[in-house]
Amino acid sequence: MEIRPISPSFAAAPQIGPEDVPGIAAAGYKTIVCNRPDGEADNQPRAAQIAEAARAAGLEYRFLPIRPGRMTPEAVARFDEVLKTCKGPILAYCRTGNRSSSVWALARARLLSPQAILAATAQAGYDLEGLKPLLDEAFGAPVGSTDPVRYDVLVIGGGAGGIAAAASLLKRRQGLKLAIVEPSEYHHYQPGWTLVGAGLLDRADTVRRTADILPKGAKWIRGAVASFDPDTSEVTLEDGARFGYRVLLVAPGLKLDWDAVPGLRETLGEHGVTSNYRGELAPYTRDLVRGMRSGRALFNAPPLPYKCPAAPHKALFMSADTWRRAGVLDEIDITFCTAAERFFHVPAFAPALDGYARRYGVNIACGHTLVAVDGPARRATFQTGDGAQVEHPFDMLHVSPPQAPLDVVAGSPLADAQGWVDVDPGTLRHTRFDNIFGLGDGCSTPNAKTAAAVRKQAPVAAVNALATLDGTALPARYDGYGSCPVTVERGKVVLAEFGYDGAPLPSLPTWLIDGTRPSHLAWMLKERLFPPIYWQGMFKGREYLAGPQMTFRPVAQD
Repeated sequence: MEIRPISPSFAAAPQIGPEDVPGIAAAGYKTIVCNRPDGEADNQPRAAQIAEAARAAGLEYRFLPIRPGRMTPEAVARFDEVLKTCKGPILAYCRTGNRSSSVWALARARLLSPQAILAATAQAGYDLEGLKPLLDEAFGAPVGSTDPVRYDVLVIGGGAGGIAAAASLLKRRQGLKLAIVEPSEYHHYQPGWTLVGAGLLDRADTVRRTADILPKGAKWIRGAVASFDPDTSEVTLEDGARFGYRVLLVAPGLKLDWDAVPGLRETLGEHGVTSNYRGELAPYTRDLVRGMRSGRALFNAPPLPYKCPAAPHKALFMSADTWRRAGVLDEIDITFCTAAERFFHVPAFAPALDGYARRYGVNIACGHTLVAVDGPARRATFQTGDGAQVEHPFDMLHVSPPQAPLDVVAGSPLADAQGWVDVDPGTLRHTRFDNIFGLGDGCSTPNAKTAAAVRKQAPVAAVNALATLDGTALPARYDGYGSCPVTVERGKVVLAEFGYDGAPLPSLPTWLIDGTRPSHLAWMLKERLFPPIYWQGMFKGREYLAGPQMTFRPVAQD
């Protein structure tokens, strides 16, 4: 919890959780105000949960949601009423604290000077450059420059794609004026959550502070994008701040759409419903699997595209292997429901994975899409390919949720018809805007959405972005490489590596690791080598076995 006092009676904070409320009460706050709409992020606690915790702690709670970039006079007036009528001190929160501090500043505009407002928010650590136009309007006079800060390269997203591409750029060209826009204080190594769910890794080992992993030379703009304006080469953040660029790299990730399945969000983390797609739920997966001695275990795979096409299979296999080792596998009825027409979609690796499914006695239901969950009744509803609906009872349900583009991307000029950042699959350049590139889970390339794909995409995007800055042709190409290290049992992995056409693209000689067969060496790579490659390789611009394919060698510019 990161509380930043702005005045003696008011403080702002990034997203809080119900578990933070007792500490907020102990710190002396009397009222909590939520300025963040529900559903902005997949792991965001619902306002109702925090309201319940606030009531239990004897605090007032007010829900005044403000959509990114929508600081309306009505919102300011409602917030001003809260400041006047609610007990203080007051703590308001949103995604980063920027919206809360901004609406406080505008509500105080009639009582404080603009200089005092900007000084108070800056002292609290909020850079409200984008607030100045709103203060201009409130005061009827300019309070400061509203020209956007411009960068050579602006990176949207501080996930694996954004940080790896930024590191690749700065390693190739020191002194580049580069900034990364990212709201989250922490970065998560998501490939490790499979092992957390299997009880083989501590969740704390998958987390780093964002400030500690950004490449040297990159400025961190802690905020979230509200809109893109490619015609003026600018983006606007949710607090109103504008930033310009010569080249834009868009790596925003995607949305885990829990709300697309009625009843799912409400029951996550209880009634036997879990998911390794959320780091905080992976320990619940571990506990469910370890505690299960008989009953019905249900796993699902949603329609493509989704992050790591083998993630549902990994959860299935590691759970089954745990039950096998405990001697209870025969007592558990395991069903895997997939929206696809086959168990695993890449033919070269399907025989090995099909064999493990048979070994564990898994019932496979193809063409089954999860459409509803009733947690208290422990029943899941699936729609089949012919439109019928079938119910499956469960004692444990591991959910892989539907996944979709982020709303801010889908509603922008950057999106294709499906809502993804519309890029050329080879160069990663936008199909309509020559100074914009996309990579990672949020772009339209038809590859497997994995961290390994990002490892290959980042240098391609970096090299081609530099060529764009130099006004030269784009030399680098991405071949669709993706990798799914499928943990089939403890100590063995099927290292599925493939490109756009599904053909194997092994990184190492097949005599060393045959990706079509389970391998202990591949397990050692996933468990021991891949995490340092991620943290110390990708994020430091070290491109082990990931250098871009070049159609020609660019000539260095003077």
